[in-house]
Amino acid sequence: MALRIVAHRPDPAIVRLPWATPLEEWTDEWVVPLPRGLSRHIVRIVRLGQRTYAVKETEEPIAFREYRLLRDLQRMGLPAVVPLGVVAGRVGTDGADLPAALLTEHLRFSLPYRSLFSHGLTADNLPSLVDALVVLLVRLHLADFFWGDVSLSNVLFRRNAGEFAAYLVDAETGELQPTLSDSMREHDLTVGCENVFAELLDLQASQAITGEVEAHRIVDLIRERYDTLWGELTGEEEFSTEDMWRIERRIERLGDLGFDVEELDIVTDFDGDQVRIRPRVVELGHHCRELQSLTGLMVEDNQARRLLGDLAAYTAHNDLGGEDRALVANRWLTTVYDPIVALIPPEFRGKLEPAEVFHEVLEHRWYLSEEAGHEVDIVEAARAYIADVLPQRPDEAVTGLTEP
Repeated sequence: MALRIVAHRPDPAIVRLPWATPLEEWTDEWVVPLPRGLSRHIVRIVRLGQRTYAVKETEEPIAFREYRLLRDLQRMGLPAVVPLGVVAGRVGTDGADLPAALLTEHLRFSLPYRSLFSHGLTADNLPSLVDALVVLLVRLHLADFFWGDVSLSNVLFRRNAGEFAAYLVDAETGELQPTLSDSMREHDLTVGCENVFAELLDLQASQAITGEVEAHRIVDLIRERYDTLWGELTGEEEFSTEDMWRIERRIERLGDLGFDVEELDIVTDFDGDQVRIRPRVVELGHHCRELQSLTGLMVEDNQARRLLGDLAAYTAHNDLGGEDRALVANRWLTTVYDPIVALIPPEFRGKLEPAEVFHEVLEHRWYLSEEAGHEVDIVEAARAYIADVLPQRPDEAVTGLTEP
């Protein structure tokens, strides 16, 4: 059988990979020693020129199904790894058939959950990981996606201004439904709680985590935060026509959570005395879109919230409230943000994303100002952070590569 490659935005260099060799036997000529999550399949991270991919061996029908499903999620703007293609028709040098391979783009500055704990996280950080997993699950459910195997192992995490953002990395058991039923949501939530509980016990047993792991409390937190967020995003609210301000208040609350209301269902009773509202379409990325429209920066939502906060402080400090906000944002970008990012030495640019470095500089500035008893200049704080803190951070990206 001839080698068959089906790819979205194909990279010609894919053909050069040693497809006649089982994936577990690939050498350092191709494989990048990056952290990988636990998987039921053989997975390797490979580098081709300036690009880095994850390669997973699996059965051909499963590979094509997952590839198409990940493409659907990508088109819907949901947080998942980007599929590159499927390689089928592999034959070993001994003539034996080899499994098909699914290729996805490596998500820069992302880590599996176990690696995060080797990079300094402790048991105290578990609620932040849970929050990221819950937000991911809620977003997928809002899009009528049934995950089927919710777990920390099937997620990659990126830092997000002191918190985390979660990305789906394994969609093998997933399905896009015409309408996701409550029972399917409950199934995902139950499976997620069971899987996370087992993963936490494994972390503790292997001594891979510092601090006491309260697995039962963390699992309870998953369900509690899921129910709270789902209720806020989809719940029905009824009130009298004298309380119409509650519509705006509901929209503001969703905005504070990082969600925009794309469509709101408003129904009045027969006499017009009572109003019932329910968000029909909500989308995460409120702060991302606002920051991007002002500055062109594309970052995670929590990072965007932090940068917008610094922009607001810059506006107030320089008494620029009466000027065009886009012009003020451009001035902030060129006089504050860009100069701070430019201070990062090339050898340290694989440690954190620029927006995360800026967030940490703001945190470091606060600590330095507390110690000094007065506000420390941000450039001074940035130089101190880069000299004293950043060198101690582990690399979280493939060093020596530029952004594709």
